Amino acid sequence: QVQLVESGGGLVQAGGSLRLSCAASGRTVSNYRMGWSRQAPGKEREFVAAISWSGDSTYYIDSVKGRFTISRDNAKNTVYLSMNNLKPEDTAVYYCGANTRGRGLSTYGLYDYWGQGTQVTVSS
Repeated sequence: QVQLVESGGGLVQAGGSLRLSCAASGRTVSNYRMGWSRQAPGKEREFVAAISWSGDSTYYIDSVKGRFTISRDNAKNTVYLSMNNLKPEDTAVYYCGANTRGRGLSTYGLYDYWGQGTQVTVSS
């Protein structure tokens, strides 16, 4: 079992920045692909970013490219999502996920563990 706990969400003005953290426990996640998804009110969950176990490969959806950066510290069993130049459309609950099944960095369905989420609200 993998437990994931997100933190770092909050209220920020458009153009501002936030850094989300995801602390893993129960099992080391250093060998797993890790990712972030988000869900806005009334919308489907959207897979936002992912990172390989080594950090050498990353994936981003087009709408966050150049603004969001995913990173990881395997020694701390933690994954981060740095978000810059935030926009009101980034408002959502952000979830951290772990892919223990292997393959498919950007395949949402392979991520089998998810945290409870952290709220990000961007005001205009």
